[in-house]
Amino acid sequence: MWFIDNIRDKWTQGAASPAACVFDILLMALLIYGAIVFLKKNNAKRLILFLLPLTMLGVVLSSDRLQMPVVGTVLSYSMVIAIVAVILLFPQEARRGLLRLASPKDTHEAYTTEYDVSDEVLHAAIGDIVHAAQNMSKKNVGALIIISTKSMPEHILDSGTNLDAELSCALLESIFNTKAPLHDGAVFVRGNRIVAAGCFLPLSQSTTIDKELGTRHRAAIGVTENYNVTAIIVSEETGVISVAQRGEIERYYDSQMLTEKLEQVYGLKATPSQEARGKKRRNRKETD
Repeated sequence: MWFIDNIRDKWTQGAASPAACVFDILLMALLIYGAIVFLKKNNAKRLILFLLPLTMLGVVLSSDRLQMPVVGTVLSYSMVIAIVAVILLFPQEARRGLLRLASPKDTHEAYTTEYDVSDEVLHAAIGDIVHAAQNMSKKNVGALIIISTKSMPEHILDSGTNLDAELSCALLESIFNTKAPLHDGAVFVRGNRIVAAGCFLPLSQSTTIDKELGTRHRAAIGVTENYNVTAIIVSEETGVISVAQRGEIERYYDSQMLTEKLEQVYGLKATPSQEARGKKRRNRKETD
């Protein structure tokens, strides 16, 4: 075929070694596989069926045998075109991926950080959050609490009301009282302090979210897709307590589950992945 002969000519002209040829093929296969995985993960399976034939057609048309310099030149920059297309079609997913690449690896597995208060104060703050969530759950009072450990998005904080108040169960419940002016927005918490209340969050555009989840849950998923925060949601309709992290939501939390999750978020307890790594290190030391 023309494009196979073209590839063979390129290799022979450059006197490429067999190892370089194999690496060239593997690298191209890896790029195609990565693109397919990304599209499938973001519910773009139909787009795959369109892009695969288009890619094969591009390879054929870019062959030197056809003498089509304009098309060949455009297709030679197909990788740049593909990257721009992904950014335009999946802006949220691309932004989330770049944020994860730019952040240290551990920040996605552990939310450990340093605070200006003791562990006892943090445990007390966790108890207040859990107690408030349970009380609001029993009364079917909707709530959205964002736990941030490091940097916080300023534009989101500016959309609410700055409080900088010491966290307490009573204060959380009063903020989310249906007659309170700030109950519709989200509360941002760092350590043992409520930083802001009544904040507006970006809604997730994911099509995989359960249809029975409302705006409050979609906002929680949306903010965790873009920022390294943890969201606690109390459903106004069912009273179910849910937790969102890294764009994924887990429902039906009880007080014990919520306490353990917050202890991991605050760095007071190792995450399952950290415990597994610690166990592997101990096993290695024992075998050595």
